[in-house]
Amino acid sequence: MYYSVNIRDTLRVPPDRFDEDLSKVLAEIARESFEGKIDPDLGFIVAITGIDKIYQGKLISGDGGAYYETDFGLLCYIPEIGEVVSGEVVECVDFGAFVRIGTIDALCHVSQIADDYFRYIPKNALLRGDKSKRDLLVNTRVRARVIAVSIGKSAIRVGLSMRQDSLGAIEWVEEWKKELKNKGSSSKGAS
Repeated sequence: MYYSVNIRDTLRVPPDRFDEDLSKVLAEIARESFEGKIDPDLGFIVAITGIDKIYQGKLISGDGGAYYETDFGLLCYIPEIGEVVSGEVVECVDFGAFVRIGTIDALCHVSQIADDYFRYIPKNALLRGDKSKRDLLVNTRVRARVIAVSIGKSAIRVGLSMRQDSLGAIEWVEEWKKELKNKGSSSKGAS
């Protein structure tokens, strides 16, 4: 789930940047310090959304820089168990498919792709279902449910499942909807 949060932190402005617009300098320093990082409490920090308030700067003896306590907004992403996400397959391997969901590559294990046994075909770098003969390959758009989340100091690991109705490759979901619609029309005609 994406969410925004406001935080306060002290940012150091080097002396060679004193003549620049302070708000712009602090925004740039905050971006360099926070964007793309993982925080155990905040998750993946996607972007700095803006500088809200700058407090009076402080100087420290022996350091030429100035320190400003600053309030600023962050856009963060933390996947939640049970959340339904959309993404694109970025890699297929023998044990599953990696799906890019926003800023994170999540793993959908072969056992969680569908109610079928999927085999990896290295020649084509795809996963193929034994019964369905459906292929899952790079650039396929999918919908999946988050079933596992682990947040470490340098990575967020996410496990996905596509085994429920309305989940899987978007084209599979569309086929499933058509089948349901056809079953509904044929059962109405039988009564």
